[in-house]
Amino acid sequence: MKLKNRHIQMIAIGGAIGTGLFFGAAKSIQLTGPSIILSYLIGGIIMYIIMRALGEMTVHEPNSGAFSHYAYQYSGDYLGFLSGWFAWFEYTIVCMLEVTAVAVFLDYWMPGIPHWITITVILGMFFLINLLQVGVFGEFEFWFAGIKVATIVLMISFAAYLIFFHADTHVAALANINNTFSNNLFANGKSGFLFSMVLVVFSFGGVQFLGIAAADAENPDKTVPKAVNGVIIRIIVFYVGTFLAIICLYPWQKLHTNISPFVDVFDKVGFHFAAQLMSIVVITAALSAFNSCLYAAARMLANLARHNSAPTILAKTNQHNVPKNAVLFTSLVIVITVLINYLFPEKAIMYLIAITTTSIIITWTTILLCHISFRRKIAKNLIKFKLPFYPLSNIIALLSLMLVIIVMLFMDDMKMAVYLMPLWILVVTAMYFILKPKIKKS
Repeated sequence: MKLKNRHIQMIAIGGAIGTGLFFGAAKSIQLTGPSIILSYLIGGIIMYIIMRALGEMTVHEPNSGAFSHYAYQYSGDYLGFLSGWFAWFEYTIVCMLEVTAVAVFLDYWMPGIPHWITITVILGMFFLINLLQVGVFGEFEFWFAGIKVATIVLMISFAAYLIFFHADTHVAALANINNTFSNNLFANGKSGFLFSMVLVVFSFGGVQFLGIAAADAENPDKTVPKAVNGVIIRIIVFYVGTFLAIICLYPWQKLHTNISPFVDVFDKVGFHFAAQLMSIVVITAALSAFNSCLYAAARMLANLARHNSAPTILAKTNQHNVPKNAVLFTSLVIVITVLINYLFPEKAIMYLIAITTTSIIITWTTILLCHISFRRKIAKNLIKFKLPFYPLSNIIALLSLMLVIIVMLFMDDMKMAVYLMPLWILVVTAMYFILKPKIKKS
């Protein structure tokens, strides 16, 4: 059973809307104030370049190994090996982050339950879901992503009503808008704006998942370009619209960073039912992202196994053509999250955000480098979905990602992950040379 067009469209939307929006938004706003809107517009352009580069290769040759497969094909065994393991690591870390976020969000309803218990239950449930045929996964993700999209649209519409028409909030909202945009646009100067770009990258980390899902699509030639081209519109509507609503409704300086800003704002302006509804939605959003990343990590690992870049037993599939051993192995690694939340309950989520961000940057960099190699080897007339302004667009995106890494070195919560990144590269490089005699391209 293949993924239908509606599945692919919702997967693309779901990849662009995750914990970065529902949890990290308050932190982003406090770093730079109202200029966070500009941060997301710039980040959206960078992300769009990366998605177009990946989309170009995906339309030419859909494959569940996505950028790892393309790296093997067009950039050689080493980059293929590295990109595959980096991508698996990224998706696995994001799984850890998303399931931790769910545990944090559930504190709103069930305070006092240790996070590690919640995480154990969720991981077991979604392990079983990911063993089912891909159509079941697609249907599950379609409805989870649909809930996110519908709720954000309703939330923005409701916020607009409160700002412009509701008697009790109209005057306060207009005063807040005037004060916010006239005096505090770049609230913390250039450094705050640059720091916010780090969380923007984290927010967009799941978009490349579309390249993996495209291998299970019914008609990737049509569905992939449509989904990729819609990304920039979704960024404007969902992210920019959401941040405008939050900033206009309530003074951004007073937002709490340990709770979803949607829940926080609606609680503070007196609409507790809306806050409770948003609390439920952010839980489904995090579960959706967790589900998608477990799917992606398992398929990336299975692709590595097919290239002999991982134990070949991990490529084995069940009757539904699902790489069951890859799902099991990835789930067992994610169990480490239970230990992290047991040992560091207060710091777990920030540690995971930092490591996730560096992993995202590595993955995006390999996509851009692989695309350059792809363009050198494939005749232009054979490319159906071309990245505009190549190679300038690649260069701009690569330099932007390099800048984000440099900025992370000046952030207390993030620099640890940057220092660990070379160590992970060395580990994977050592694995490559050990396994090099067995690696194959197809």
